[in-house]
Amino acid sequence: MACDLWLVPLVDVLCHSPDNPFAEELAAYDEALTGAGLPTVPVFAYMPGLSGDVAPVAGFDYDALHFLRRAYLLRLCGLAVTPVDELGGDYEQLLEMFESTAQESHLVWHYDHAGAYVPVDFASPLATEALLAGGGPLGSTQGLLRELEFVAPALGIDPANPPAAPVAPLRPTSLEEPAAPVPLDDNPFARERHVWLGLHAAATRSLGQGSMIVFS
Repeated sequence: MACDLWLVPLVDVLCHSPDNPFAEELAAYDEALTGAGLPTVPVFAYMPGLSGDVAPVAGFDYDALHFLRRAYLLRLCGLAVTPVDELGGDYEQLLEMFESTAQESHLVWHYDHAGAYVPVDFASPLATEALLAGGGPLGSTQGLLRELEFVAPALGIDPANPPAAPVAPLRPTSLEEPAAPVPLDDNPFARERHVWLGLHAAATRSLGQGSMIVFS
């Protein structure tokens, strides 16, 4: 199944508009953040050419996303990071054996169809009843970026000088349709690397232009 990542600029002309389509989500995020003693979702003054538009930034398939999560958990738990052709029981065992560890990970503990990352730095994903009933745990862009940098060497990626990010989807994709094919890469972790590059591009742009990352 296809998965798109979108960047939503956290600019005043959108966030303070009565027609803001993300108003309910932002209110829930603010409640969760303040409840944890954190600042609310930042809102910036709109600057053309800097803040950007609501647009897809990356696309991949859900299995590949779970491949990357598997690699992260293996590395975090001090186990050998090995390539796989399909999701198997070892991933489920990892999630069960290291459940508390998985729930502290911005990369792993996330609802993929409706969740978000906001450019506020906090240690572990936030989860309230309101969040779990809606889009799922709220992630930190900074936390996601740290975890991506941690797993990168196991995939043959230099986090300080990563390869170019894949081209963003030209149009939104639906859950039912297949994701775009992974670019040619003879690395055994080609699918994990493709997702890593997409998430890394989203995270760096989220911080650079003041946007939240939204799954669709």
